This record gives sequence, C-alpha cells and structure tokens, in this order.
Amino acid sequence: MSGYKNTLYVTTSGAYIGKDHETAQVSVDKEVKLSVPLHHLASIVCLGPITVSPPLMAECAERGIDVAFLTENGRFLARVDGIAQSGATLRRAQYRAADDIEKSLALAKSFVVGKIANARTTLLRSAREQEDPAAVQPLEKAASSMENRLPGALAAKTHDEVRGQEGEAAATYFGAFNQMIRQQRETFQFEGRNRRPPADPANAMLSFFYALLLNDASAALSAVGLDPAIGYLHADRSGRPSLALDLCEEFRPFLADRTALALINLQQVKVEGFVKRDTGGVEMSASTRKAVITAYQARKQEAITHPFTEQETTVGLLVHIQARLLARAIRGDLDAYPPFHCR
Repeated sequence: MSGYKNTLYVTTSGAYIGKDHETAQVSVDKEVKLSVPLHHLASIVCLGPITVSPPLMAECAERGIDVAFLTENGRFLARVDGIAQSGATLRRAQYRAADDIEKSLALAKSFVVGKIANARTTLLRSAREQEDPAAVQPLEKAASSMENRLPGALAAKTHDEVRGQEGEAAATYFGAFNQMIRQQRETFQFEGRNRRPPADPANAMLSFFYALLLNDASAALSAVGLDPAIGYLHADRSGRPSLALDLCEEFRPFLADRTALALINLQQVKVEGFVKRDTGGVEMSASTRKAVITAYQARKQEAITHPFTEQETTVGLLVHIQARLLARAIRGDLDAYPPFHCR
C-alpha cells in the first residue's frame, strides 16, 4: 500500500487550475494562489464553477490522479479517470458476482453488517462522552438495538430482507442522533435524516460529508480496477455509482458522522454559517464549507491500525484498503469480504 496522498479541494468560484511543469497551479482572477506538486496528489475535487485545463486533466489521467466535479453543495457531477490499473478479468468477475444471487447477497450482507457495527460503536462512543447521565440511556438502548440487528442482517435470505434490516437500523441510529449532539443542540436540532435538499444545518453537513466520501470510494474502486457503477447492496440505476455507495456504508458512521458531530460539539461550526434558501433547503456558507473540508482532510490523516490487516495506516487509506480487499473477495482470493469495523 502506497503512502497517503492528499486531495486538493478547490472551492473558490471562478478558479482556474492549470499545469505548470510538475505542479497543479490554482489561480483566481489570473493571480496564482496555490501550487501543489502532482506527486503529492491522489485526486482533485472541484466544488462549484471551477475550470481545469486540458493539459492538467491529461497529466492527471496519465498519473492516476482523478479529477472530480461537484456542485458547491457536494452533489456529484462528473469525474475524469485514467485507464484502470487492473485488466478486464477483475471486472468480468465483478459482473458475474453481481448476477450470482448467492455471491451478491453475501457481499450485500457484509456492507450492511459493517455499517450497523460501526453505527453501534459510534453510539457507544458518544454515550461514554456524555456529561448528562440522562443522555446515556437512549444511546445505549439504540446501540443494543443495533447489536440485535446484526443476526437478522446475517440471516437475510434476500436482498430486500438485508435492505430492510439496514433501513430499520438506520432509523434507530438517526433516531438517537440528536442525543450525540452535546453542544449547540438547540441550533443544530436533528429530527431525522432528510436530503434533496437538506432541511437543517446538521443534515446539510451530513450530505456534504457523504458526497466527499462517495468521491473517495469511487476513486478507490477505480484505482483497483473495479467498476463503481455495478454494486451488490444498491440496485443498478442509470447514473448511480452503486458499488461506491456500497463501500461508503461502513464508513458513514466512522468517518462522516463522527467528523460532523465533532465539528458541532467542539463548536467549530456555527448555525450562522448556514443559509436557508427560499426552496426550504439549507446550504453551507463558503467559510463553513472550508471548515468542513479542512476537518475531513485532518481526519483522513489520523493514524490507525487496520483491524483485518493489522497494519499501521491512515484513516484516509482505509477506503483504498477496503477496495483492495473487496477486489480480492470478488476474485475469490478471500472466502468473504471483511468490512471495516472500527473499535
């Protein structure tokens, strides 16, 4: 596994990213604001109306640096990838597994089990951090319910059953989410998961984090030669990166939710940094979006021991390790896919 590389996030409307010898150069109004050596980058993410020069895109494709285009609020638009590192053999195995009910169901179960287990860990972690004893019981009760869901997910006989277990577990988890908000609870009141558009600041942050995570998962899958569009838990749909969404599931509580909660509880974001639109949707201001991206990048650079490989790595490389483990499971090198489970 190669060392952790950075993701360059460009958020300034109208910015231009060009190639200057061996660097990516960001300019605003023809003034150079930042130069980053290309060998330091794993990907470039453009949020909003950003222009990327054709020479830079060609160089990134050659080096395996993906370039993604998202809206200012994190909705995925497009991505420029180079040639897949793996040949057709792996993708043929991926497609065969998608058409094999038994193999597809086994992989779907693994993604859901990973998500439920990590959601349970997040709930218990929050319970230990509570200063108010009254807040502990609801979190522990939700965590116990999540634990009871695991056998049902493992015993599911159909995709619909495993999706049902995931949906009921998610309802329990988000039903207790508000209890994990220890500071600014009145202004960051969470009454359930909503999106398209998110109707409150907490949901706006979660949706944005999930979009960043989805981009990372898509890039990791492409890097090992898998097709991000053909999944096992999420049904095929035109324009949907189903396998990337599958891979995201185990990381949502661990990486996205915990980072969002930390920003709120440490008061690193304020409700004033969110804007409610006439349509009813809530969006982040430019400064809040920058704080969220900074926190996400800092989280990805934290050291961690991978529970399956038992090797020291970083949080940012976990999704890449899981993509490689998934590829091995699809090829048949592993008996089953081992989802990431935080401790």
